Amino acid sequence: MSDTLPRTYRQPSFRGQIGIARTDITPPVGIYSRNWGAAAHDVADSIHRSLTLTALTLSTGPDQPPLVLVDADLGWWRGLDVFRRFQKQVLDALDLEAGQLIFALSHTHAGPPLMDADEALPGCDILKTWMEELPRATIATVREALADPFDGIIDWTTGRCTLATVRDLPDPDPKADRFLCGYSPEGDPDDTLIVGRITDSAGQMRATLVNYACHPTTLAWDNTAISPDYIGAMRQTMQDVTGAPAMFLLGACGELAPRYQYVGDTDVADRHGRQLGYAALGALNDMEPPATQLEFDGPVESGAPLAIWKHRPATVSQELRSLETTVELKLKDWPSADELERQRLACEDRALEERLRRRRNIRLGLGDGETFDLPLYAWRIGDAVLVGCCCEPYSMLQQELRRWFPERTVLVVNLINGTIGYLPPAERYDSDVYPVWQTPFDRGGLEATIEGMERAIRDVLSD
Repeated sequence: MSDTLPRTYRQPSFRGQIGIARTDITPPVGIYSRNWGAAAHDVADSIHRSLTLTALTLSTGPDQPPLVLVDADLGWWRGLDVFRRFQKQVLDALDLEAGQLIFALSHTHAGPPLMDADEALPGCDILKTWMEELPRATIATVREALADPFDGIIDWTTGRCTLATVRDLPDPDPKADRFLCGYSPEGDPDDTLIVGRITDSAGQMRATLVNYACHPTTLAWDNTAISPDYIGAMRQTMQDVTGAPAMFLLGACGELAPRYQYVGDTDVADRHGRQLGYAALGALNDMEPPATQLEFDGPVESGAPLAIWKHRPATVSQELRSLETTVELKLKDWPSADELERQRLACEDRALEERLRRRRNIRLGLGDGETFDLPLYAWRIGDAVLVGCCCEPYSMLQQELRRWFPERTVLVVNLINGTIGYLPPAERYDSDVYPVWQTPFDRGGLEATIEGMERAIRDVLSD
């Protein structure tokens, strides 16, 4: 029998000063909310569920610089310049460096666009006012979290959820040499679900975090309501049980989405949210008490020789570190932003005009060079690492990083600190598939990003 068998079990954890605050950012009915090329409407006519913005602040002491994580029920930035102006306002007001702030989007496709108001579009007068209020609401919520910290512990566990399916479907039409963007029965999705539990020194649960990779595309062109999609019911399901706010961090879901989607029925989104919420609650209930570990206490001879494990106090890591770096990615040979705008203005097809508008916005943010330095963010939070970028990588990215760092809890987050485009694997570039023709990045972008994130994780874990 080996003497090196593990005799303790401890869940990954972090102890420090933690602050939590939340605000409602739901826009008024009548706001411009067209997110789908196939949509026949331009403005929202109702509210399904509220959109929220939650701030989580972390530090190792009252005089130490904080890390600020913001989770917002929002879709995507329609241009990097829009985010950069927003980011500058927030950083300047809070006296933070860029690497100290992660602004994460839930990626709902049923919210107001994060864009400069266009007077030619209906409901943009409301959008303009709402966009002006968003940085102020963010700053106020972060300040609230910073003003009332508590000595807390974040514990992590890993579960599974089958909500996500692969959405790269070979077109069933034998004459069509392309992929459709929808449920592929033969796909093998990443079902990894990471759940965080935040407790205070009295053991009271103060918040939960859910990191899961699945596009919030339940609601599509037939939906005319403002909605957080499935994330809203996920939050409510967990909060009803725990009595604490639930945060959501979208994983690497470039090719992942619900099996049944693109509907106008908000009940379907709620059903999906409950599915994820129940899975997260199951994982939560599998956790040991805070600041404890299981230790082997010896055998008891009974009808069988029984191994007895008991809870003992555990030392909890207080390591907190952030890193901001870049990886150079090659760009496709796209037309200039001016040329894309000329094409858009001449386009009479409503769906195609929307595609050209989005491509123009991406090109404006990237500039007209041949490469782009993609920002990468990595945080060490005790025994866990949070890493992400402003793109939408395929799930291969998070699977590879977790394979390389099996001793760590690795949270991968899509669409943080801006929005650009997809990162499909190199072999997908031989196919006619939406993420490939949507992305501004040339073949190899995903693989380069994986290598860049691997280096960033090693650097942020280095002493």
